[in-house]
Amino acid sequence: MPKDVNQLAARVVEISTRQEPQKNPAAVALGRLGGLKGGKARMKALSSERRHEIASKAARTRWAKDKP
Repeated sequence: MPKDVNQLAARVVEISTRQEPQKNPAAVALGRLGGLKGGKARMKALSSERRHEIASKAARTRWAKDKP
């Protein structure tokens, strides 16, 4: 629920007229493109030692959750 009166009013109009906000297809495509290449780009940017540190920390965290 929006706290701003104008946003609340706009939402009420949207609901009453049954119009859902439309997403910009170009923005959706750009967001998806960034998500698709993000992991590969990060892998290239990090050294193998740093990737190993990140993976080790993630494994320790996963195994720590299993302990009662």
